[in-house]
Amino acid sequence: HVQLVESGGGSVQTGGSLRLSCATSLNPDSRYCLGWIRQVPGKEREGVAGIDWDGSTTYAHSVRGRFVISKDNAKQTVFLQMRSLKPEDTGMYYCAAERLPLCPPFMDNIQGIGVVTRGSAASWGQGTQVTVS
Repeated sequence: HVQLVESGGGSVQTGGSLRLSCATSLNPDSRYCLGWIRQVPGKEREGVAGIDWDGSTTYAHSVRGRFVISKDNAKQTVFLQMRSLKPEDTGMYYCAAERLPLCPPFMDNIQGIGVVTRGSAASWGQGTQVTVS
């Protein structure tokens, strides 16, 4: 089980920026993919951005060109830089981790192939709220 702790959420006006962080308990030898998934009450979970164990990235169509996911391998922390935020970006943002053998379907889910469920990742953080008005 991987421990994930998100931070950096908040309230921002339309067009603003936020940077989310996800501190993990992974070590540099871990073979995991990581991603950000958001949810609005009453709606399904939605993949936002993912980074595979080899550093390759994927994004949901709705955030491409605005969000960037990155990883600090030394600190095993994942970041989500969000720019040009829109009200529809509002939601609880969860950091999620999956083991290497299951990374392909995890990354597919992130970019909108298939449905994101609780079972889409082995580990989840508690979430950080992002509100855009």
